[in-house]
Amino acid sequence: MTLLRLLAGRLRPHRAPLALLVVLQLLQSLASLTLPALNAGVIDEGVLRGDTGRILSGGAVMAGVTLLQAAAAVAVTFTAARIALAVARDLRSEVFRRIQDFSALERGRFGTASLITRATNDVQQIQTFTVLVLTLLVAAPLLCAGGLAMALRQDVSLALVLLLFVPVMTLAVGAVVLRMRPHFRGMQDHLDRVTRVLREQITGVRVVRAFVRDRHERARFAAANDALLDTGLRAGRLQAVMYPVVLLIWEATTIVLIWAGAHRIDSGAVRAGALVAFLGYLLQTAMSVMMALFLLMHLPRAEAGAARVRELLGTVPALTPPADPVRTLPGAGRLTLEDVGFRYPGAEEPVLSGVTLHAAPGETTAIIGSTGSGKSTLLGLVPRLLDATDGRVLLDGTDVRTLDPALTAATVGLVPQKPYLFTGTIATNLRYGRPDATDDELWHALETAQAADFVRALDDGLDAPVSQGGANLSGGQRQRLAIARVLVARPRVYLFDDSFSALDNATDARLRAALRRETAGATVLLVAQRVSTIRHADRIVVLDRGRAVGTGTHDELLATSPTYREIVRSQPTEEAAA
Repeated sequence: MTLLRLLAGRLRPHRAPLALLVVLQLLQSLASLTLPALNAGVIDEGVLRGDTGRILSGGAVMAGVTLLQAAAAVAVTFTAARIALAVARDLRSEVFRRIQDFSALERGRFGTASLITRATNDVQQIQTFTVLVLTLLVAAPLLCAGGLAMALRQDVSLALVLLLFVPVMTLAVGAVVLRMRPHFRGMQDHLDRVTRVLREQITGVRVVRAFVRDRHERARFAAANDALLDTGLRAGRLQAVMYPVVLLIWEATTIVLIWAGAHRIDSGAVRAGALVAFLGYLLQTAMSVMMALFLLMHLPRAEAGAARVRELLGTVPALTPPADPVRTLPGAGRLTLEDVGFRYPGAEEPVLSGVTLHAAPGETTAIIGSTGSGKSTLLGLVPRLLDATDGRVLLDGTDVRTLDPALTAATVGLVPQKPYLFTGTIATNLRYGRPDATDDELWHALETAQAADFVRALDDGLDAPVSQGGANLSGGQRQRLAIARVLVARPRVYLFDDSFSALDNATDARLRAALRRETAGATVLLVAQRVSTIRHADRIVVLDRGRAVGTGTHDELLATSPTYREIVRSQPTEEAAA
């Protein structure tokens, strides 16, 4: 079973608390099994004989045993909860680390909504089931077997009624549980869909309102929500059947037991206290079956969650760290791409093919091309967001696939096409790559990124709050803060993936001039759509359908590259500037 395999390894570090838990449940179960026998003695030897002393002494013993049972039950619940919470914590950490190791390929395969659901709701289902297992798994069998054994001691004939009760109950409950499993798996899948639709609508609320698609999106969410509701109702109906079945069988067994017991008492074969004890053991046996039922009710959903979590943990990331990583680089950040190609799994055509590029420290190499020509994919190969399927990407002559990930992160600084800021303050975002940076260094980076003026205008300056994704800032402000964040980290290689698209021409020009001074000794690789952004680069590489179709300066490419001339003509102001 997937669930048990998943839990086995995570419970192993908690051997001592588990041993204590077993002892406590043994103590709790023994106390519970002793009470009906003590009650039978009080009835037969005290109540029926009118012996007040026997009643008081027996009652005191029963009160002590009850207190012991209650204390053990509280300790069992507390210990089980601590173990289950620790298991869920460890499991969430494993899921989080595995997601962090995923490349864009794995993240795209699962989808953001599914990854979130697996890390939260699925783990929560496993945690709930673990609490139930640790609380009931020992107690339920002990109460069932112990109740039957104690009943046999009282009277064998009446005990046969209890022996018949257990298999009938087990078969009835098992049939229902087997039908519930596929419905709970479906509930988790539908929950993924609801999360995905809700996330898209919250993130794209401006687009929805701009196109007046509110009614369409409400209908789309309602469809996903109704599908989850329908699956939940089907599972709920099956759950609702189990309780009446258990109660019906229990009540029928009680009636048979009382009828048979009355005849046994009338014949003198059984005393009244023994019948009362039998009813107590019937209750305990029924309770043990009910506990097992409660456990089985949660099993299908926990099993579905475990299968989804195990699928995620069992996915081997496409980008695996090297077994013997290189931890130092000898040079200053020379970047070389040798006949690089990249193809997504299952794609008919490669995104990149045969691209060769050299970028030296102190130089700015620009990449330009039409939409879909592979510019962002090319940049993603340098920090190993993706691995080239052909050729090699070299930093100072060393293949990036052999580098320690920490070294790659310290050497390469990427400003992505869609800058993302984290919840916190401007200062915490700027220090993301270098936590020990001083305020003066932060302000210097902001000056270079042309962001100092708007940060100073904020009430709290560097301590001004930033909402999730930087939603409380404009697109241009987010881009400039993302650039400043990389400048604070001071890498050897700077990658700018169309990082100036939200800036006006004047701000763009000032920022490029400041960056040239700031990155004078570093390797700069720049992707842009506007010719004005790249025309002064030391080298421009023109991409077309994943191939490098031209390399040179702005003037050289105007003379030799038809593709570049077409791009320039498509931007009349750039042609005039040329």
